[in-house]
Amino acid sequence: MTTTHPVVELLAKDLPAFCPNPQMPVWSHHPRVFLDVSHTGEAMCPYCGTRYRLKAGEVVKGHA
Repeated sequence: MTTTHPVVELLAKDLPAFCPNPQMPVWSHHPRVFLDVSHTGEAMCPYCGTRYRLKAGEVVKGHA
């Protein structure tokens, strides 16, 4: 059985990224965790496996 985790595409204005995000149903909430997508362009939530990535062409300014 293969489990597919959702992928959330982010715009630079959506940062800082965190999970659970507002679109997730309340029953699936876990402790909030902030995710750093500024270095590699993506990150995965350690609780639920949801992947967050910057949308193609997005530039993160002010984050090093």
